[in-house]
Amino acid sequence: MKTFFEAHIWPLKSKLYRMAYLWVKDRDVANDVLQQVFEKAWLQRNDLQKMENPTGWMVRSLKNESLQHFRSTKRLESLGDKEFEEETKEYDDESPKRLRLVFKFLEKLPDKQREVFQLREVEGLSYEEISDYLEVSLDQVKVNLHRARKSLRDYLMQQK
Repeated sequence: MKTFFEAHIWPLKSKLYRMAYLWVKDRDVANDVLQQVFEKAWLQRNDLQKMENPTGWMVRSLKNESLQHFRSTKRLESLGDKEFEEETKEYDDESPKRLRLVFKFLEKLPDKQREVFQLREVEGLSYEEISDYLEVSLDQVKVNLHRARKSLRDYLMQQK
């Protein structure tokens, strides 16, 4: 029989890694941040089990740990577009043109819209979960997602 940690916390690893990478844009840093969050979660495993939304706690911890990384390295912004371009080059030959356009477009979205879009369209979270994770109102989630989708639609129409 699996423990609460194995059943509910550990399966979040892939999703949390993608979020960390979205924020820090560096694989090693994302892994480090994720490891620190899982260490904290392990220490808090009994409290996590009693929480109504342990996944929200994990995402909030990940966000705080990412921000702490930037504070400690005195970098307020992530690494930028060059690294993203290098990593997406390997997919250029096999990816459809439209998918490449979407990835290129996502780089241009404001941070909040990109986060909401990623959490909803890629991770498949509900509006309520996104609201909890990002600590914003449900209306802000809906507005940011609507704006991101509208911008994407307009961008793709211009590319035809």
